[in-house]
Amino acid sequence: MPDSTHEAAYVADGGVRGFLHLPDGNPVASLALTHGAGGNCTAKLLVDVATAWSARGIAVLRFDLAFRQARESGPPHPSKAPGDRDTVREAVTYLRDRGPGPVLVGGHSYGGRQASMAVSEDSDLAAGLLLLSYPLHPPGKPEKARTAHLPDIAIPTLSVSGTKDPFGTPTELREAIGLIQAGTSFIEITGAGHDLSAHKHHTAERSLEAAVTLFGIDVGTATTE
Repeated sequence: MPDSTHEAAYVADGGVRGFLHLPDGNPVASLALTHGAGGNCTAKLLVDVATAWSARGIAVLRFDLAFRQARESGPPHPSKAPGDRDTVREAVTYLRDRGPGPVLVGGHSYGGRQASMAVSEDSDLAAGLLLLSYPLHPPGKPEKARTAHLPDIAIPTLSVSGTKDPFGTPTELREAIGLIQAGTSFIEITGAGHDLSAHKHHTAERSLEAAVTLFGIDVGTATTE
């Protein structure tokens, strides 16, 4: 699997496959971050987040879900979603076993949804949840909102979404994360679509600053330069 950065180390450990970005010195926190239905852990958005966050002292593991480990392309099948959540749990455990500080978990689109379902099933899994373009409903079908599990989430949650995302408007997403039984924060990125990856949106940097506040992470004086 190719990687677009020099700092990340390839990881293949049991059910965990991906790339680990380590900061200089001991991590102040860790983030297990995964991809959407159409990609893998080399997606630009994940690389951008991992690079920016690790520069500020946070170890980031960007990892492939089980369905992507099983095949290089194609969407996930709903019947296999429990296996994808198992991968989320394994990634969090991998980070917890390797460093101090709180462990956060999250993902882009489908990956964020699976991470959110995993923490709704186990509130002790992680200290915080990051949702990048949570796929609230299929495009054009707001009546099919994926919210049933959200009231069972009991950890702080940061949601980031663009104003042009067909999977949920900012208003819809604010209402949805309001169902979560813990502190929440929402970042609305004007002009961004579902992928959030354009450099002009500064998704990695904006999400980091919000995460530091919401999750209470002490990143000291390190910079993202």
